[in-house]
Amino acid sequence: MVAAGCAWLLLRPGLWTLPGATAVLAAGYLALGVAAARSSAGATGHGTAAWPAPLAWPAVLAAGLAAVAAANLVAGAGFALRSDLVALALATEAAVAEEALFRGALYGLLYGFLERFGPVPAVAGSALAFALLHVPLYGMAALPVDLGAGLLLSWQRWASGRWTVPAATHAAANLLAVISR
Repeated sequence: MVAAGCAWLLLRPGLWTLPGATAVLAAGYLALGVAAARSSAGATGHGTAAWPAPLAWPAVLAAGLAAVAAANLVAGAGFALRSDLVALALATEAAVAEEALFRGALYGLLYGFLERFGPVPAVAGSALAFALLHVPLYGMAALPVDLGAGLLLSWQRWASGRWTVPAATHAAANLLAVISR
């Protein structure tokens, strides 16, 4: 599941040239999100009965949203994006699907295999995969920003015990990128 999801994300830049690209991307994100959410349902790690989350999810969500808002203020205007309702919906769908994959399925997989090392490999590994899979879309110049975002989102996964908290933060970041440009 994780490999298929990563392959889909690597193909994403080339899909924009297809007729009906928006529908193809929407369908792909939906399929990815559902499959990743299903595969992460039995994931191990924080947020399970054996490993309760160290922090309350509302506090973790607030910290993530504050970080996104601060980064948006510091970064200023970015690249031009389409900013209609379709773009807003696609940006939200992409964020949720990516978080189901990276902070749900992949984080759970890494945590399960490397549990004896604690959460660090799952946090770092899911953040690095997130950053690397955004290179084809945004280029190498965005790698440090995507790695930072991935670390924030992965920390949220660890701290809250849920992949849905980083999904909400990621969706907010994507929406800000669409409406503030």
